[in-house]
Amino acid sequence: MDGKDLAALSLIALPGNEPLAHALSEQLDAPLLDLEFRRFPDGESYLRLDADLSGRRVALVATLDRPDDKIPGLLFTADLCRDLGAERVGLICPYLPYMRQDCRFHPGEALTSRSFARWLSDHLDWLVTVDPHLHRYHSLDEIYALDSEVVAAAPALGDWIAGTVDNPLVIGPDGESEQWVRAVAEPRQLPWRVMSKVRHGDRDVEQSVPDLDGFETHTPVLVDDIISSGATVAEATRHLLDAGLPAPVVVAVHGLFGDRSRELLRHAGVARVVCTNSVNAPESDIGLSSLLVPAIQRLA
Repeated sequence: MDGKDLAALSLIALPGNEPLAHALSEQLDAPLLDLEFRRFPDGESYLRLDADLSGRRVALVATLDRPDDKIPGLLFTADLCRDLGAERVGLICPYLPYMRQDCRFHPGEALTSRSFARWLSDHLDWLVTVDPHLHRYHSLDEIYALDSEVVAAAPALGDWIAGTVDNPLVIGPDGESEQWVRAVAEPRQLPWRVMSKVRHGDRDVEQSVPDLDGFETHTPVLVDDIISSGATVAEATRHLLDAGLPAPVVVAVHGLFGDRSRELLRHAGVARVVCTNSVNAPESDIGLSSLLVPAIQRLA
């Protein structure tokens, strides 16, 4: 850690993040502090840390899917650490929300990506996240005024596919997924293709299958960064089945799973869905802690 004392780093898990925090605690050899977090009857948050943080560095572990219920507790915890003397407070946030509204698509819309970035920048010194949805922003530095590092999940996805799926063919469901597909497949020398897509609405997409001659006996593996509605992957699955390929395995970085998305994927004929543990879900079978550790060490 560039001469820093690792023992001076402490971790705090926000509710629901205990498994990842425990894994990071072991790999970083950093103590995991107990945060007492509960709600008053009126819904307000109560927080308490029985620790003297004077001169210490603290990392909060909090993935932020479905963020609106989680943001106040995160900011309160960061302020509490400052009040208790922490020298430096960072955030390990595998899923970073509020990235989609990066411009005003219609007059009067809130630029929530910039507002959220200001909130975190005002309360924290650094941020480590995994594959944020950078679309119109080239980097987090465009909107975040703190030290940040983006960790790529592709090595973990590639390792899982190569070690689990027989004779895989990695496929992206649309042009936007090409970056993920290439990064997942090429280091493992896995064959890959990308489908094309035209989106007519949130749940209305039109796709076409690339030339798959010679891959009829391969197991298709659909790779994408986020599963939310599931519409894109479901439609891609139908096209692959119509082309005569076996039922695909779906591998994603962030498994957000909106309403009825699992049912949609099941009815489409998906063989299996696997995601990283950037979000807590039953499908989160790909661990990220070993990829997060070097970035934490550099920033903490």
